[in-house]
Amino acid sequence: MSDLYLGIDTSNYTTSLAIVDKLGNIIEDKRSALFVESGKKGLRQQEALFQHIKNLPELLEEISTDLTLIKAIGVSTRPRTIEGSYMPVFLAGENTGRILSKSLGAPLKRFSHQEGHIGCCILGNTEDEASLSLHLSGGTTEVVYTRNGEENLLTHSVGGTLDISMGQLIDRIGVYLGIDFPCGMELDRIAGNGDKIVKKLQFKSTDGWINLSGYENLFKKLLSDGEFRKEDVIYTMFVHLGGMIRELIKAQLKDNSVDKIYVVGGVSANSIIRKSLENGIYDNEVIFPEKTLSTDNGVGVAYLAACKKGWEE
Repeated sequence: MSDLYLGIDTSNYTTSLAIVDKLGNIIEDKRSALFVESGKKGLRQQEALFQHIKNLPELLEEISTDLTLIKAIGVSTRPRTIEGSYMPVFLAGENTGRILSKSLGAPLKRFSHQEGHIGCCILGNTEDEASLSLHLSGGTTEVVYTRNGEENLLTHSVGGTLDISMGQLIDRIGVYLGIDFPCGMELDRIAGNGDKIVKKLQFKSTDGWINLSGYENLFKKLLSDGEFRKEDVIYTMFVHLGGMIRELIKAQLKDNSVDKIYVVGGVSANSIIRKSLENGIYDNEVIFPEKTLSTDNGVGVAYLAACKKGWEE
């Protein structure tokens, strides 16, 4: 068997381990969703950290691959690759990575959670090229200028939301409807039976940045008024989010010459948002990872461990 690479990601809501080869072929992909009590809108960091500490040994026991074949270990140690980006949950994965690195004699390479998501779009691609990456998750809605550099992914934030993320909007609407957190998959299912409400919703973009908090109140009001079916309201919400995404990207294409557009993160798994972008934007192709790789996983950081240097801390 060829050289293998281990990836570890301990995000807010999923514990993940993955093993890939040099070409990005997935050998193992193990995940455990963190438990959130019904009615709650999320987990505190200490609650999530405790669950990661419990989950990591259990996931390691599920791996059947001979770990002596691991040549490097990739781990997400922070949300984004910027100074001051920090969340305690990533300590669980980093500490496990340090122990395995010492035990296996394999180098430990540190990446950001955001880089891991982008990594899922470039599996097997080592070409030095520029792209725009739109990171859509529970805590982030950000347009990132990205270069697939020889040593590392180089990223620079150029747009996104200034208040809540699209993932937060979706989850808050879902919890309002009594759906267990996280709510994206169930709302996607409900919206599959919906139609667009004939109602023009406007938003203002300032230099590629938008605010979303007003839409939380708007969609809650549409649901509480009872004038429209809930599936129509949810479908309309996703259609408009797709339109906002298109405009966020267009705002950056004016100033950034790129080859591809990557849309990553848990929200990118939504079927309505995917459909709204399937024909591309201008002459640019829009690329999504496989749906199973849109949600949090360790595959991206495992592949980065195979082909990138990592950020020393």
